[in-house]
Amino acid sequence: MFCRYFCFFSLCLFLPTQRRCSLGHISTSHSSDTTSLPGFENLTVGYNKYLRPYFGGEPVQIAMSLDIASISSISESDMDYTATIYLRQRWTDPRLVFHGNKSFTLDARLVELLWVPDTYIVESKKSFLHDVTVGNRLIRLFSNGTILYALRITTTVACNMDLSKYPLDTQTCRLQLESWGYDENDVIFTWLRGNDSVHGIEKLRLSQYTVERYYTLVSKSQQETGSYPRLILQFELRRNVLYFILETYVPSTLLVMLSWVSFWITLDSVPARTCIGVTTVLSMTTLMIGSRSSLSKTNCFIKAIDVYLGICFSFIFGALVEYAVAHYSSSQKCAAKAPEEGPANELTKEMEEVNITNILNSSITSYKRKISFTSIEISSDNVNCSDLTMKTHEKIKCVLRNKMHRIIGYFTIQNPSNVDHYSKLLFPLFFMLVNVFYWAYYLYF
Repeated sequence: MFCRYFCFFSLCLFLPTQRRCSLGHISTSHSSDTTSLPGFENLTVGYNKYLRPYFGGEPVQIAMSLDIASISSISESDMDYTATIYLRQRWTDPRLVFHGNKSFTLDARLVELLWVPDTYIVESKKSFLHDVTVGNRLIRLFSNGTILYALRITTTVACNMDLSKYPLDTQTCRLQLESWGYDENDVIFTWLRGNDSVHGIEKLRLSQYTVERYYTLVSKSQQETGSYPRLILQFELRRNVLYFILETYVPSTLLVMLSWVSFWITLDSVPARTCIGVTTVLSMTTLMIGSRSSLSKTNCFIKAIDVYLGICFSFIFGALVEYAVAHYSSSQKCAAKAPEEGPANELTKEMEEVNITNILNSSITSYKRKISFTSIEISSDNVNCSDLTMKTHEKIKCVLRNKMHRIIGYFTIQNPSNVDHYSKLLFPLFFMLVNVFYWAYYLYF
């Protein structure tokens, strides 16, 4: 009874002063300058807010439209987005039909006395209705019984993101509206004007994204308790990659090119080449750690930026290893030359002494024997394994030894300076090829 009296009192506030309100009905005084509203008493007589329109009969058609006021944040770590929306719902309640062609905007607090749909936002993590300075709700009643119910809501909605192509990715997020308790036998959700039912999203300016396209869908949610109507707004967000190119891709590429400078420095400049190699490796490591800090909670994903930084780190580390190999080969070659030069000098001196004295023929004979013995020792690396006096296991060892010498000879660097010469060409060439495959894959596949 209290609700009915309160409703009577509220309706009197919207009627002209010439009308008189009573507890049983609404009466109007007939005057020439007053428009009468016959049938307006249907608001109070026989109305039950706990029963939907057409109760026991056909389902209620609820048409919706959206205005996207803002999308304040899109979080990759939490995989959600926060949006402020204006949700408008329209339906027809035959119990609220009155004569005339006017509409009345009622106080938002009267929504407690009317039946409204139990619409909720699917996958919403946190939502609230704005209430400054009063609850941001609108109730408008039309003469044919149509009700317009508008709300301003800020909601945080989950958005499952695929970050494997980050930051060259395009994310697809959804805003889904569904009835909580009424199934498709009680209510039917429709978009008021299809894709034109959504406004404001094409004008959004986001910090990292650009709205590529959006479209509306009508679907059903099959639950254990029944099949419920659902409306879906699906929009695609393309990430703005220019920031990441300037922040990460360009510095990492320049570090790779800086590591190539060592190829133009001689092998004898050990401090210079080592300093360049170590500095570029440490700088690249710092850059990789910095790129991961912004997505600390999603490190389980192998992202496109991780792949590129890994490629750059491999080339920088390869340039450092290249100098280590070239320097080691050069030192080994110098060490091999030293023993060869020692005996040669001694033999030269001995030959000079023999030529000068020229008195002992036996010395010349011994000298020839030494020469022949040395030649046998030098050729001992490739011993003839077909000797009949050798045993079987000795022949096998001999064959294996010769093959190992050949294999080692294939991988022995004869001229260490050629390592830098080939690296000047191969490192940039392979880096360009890898970049072509990288950008083609992540941009077009």
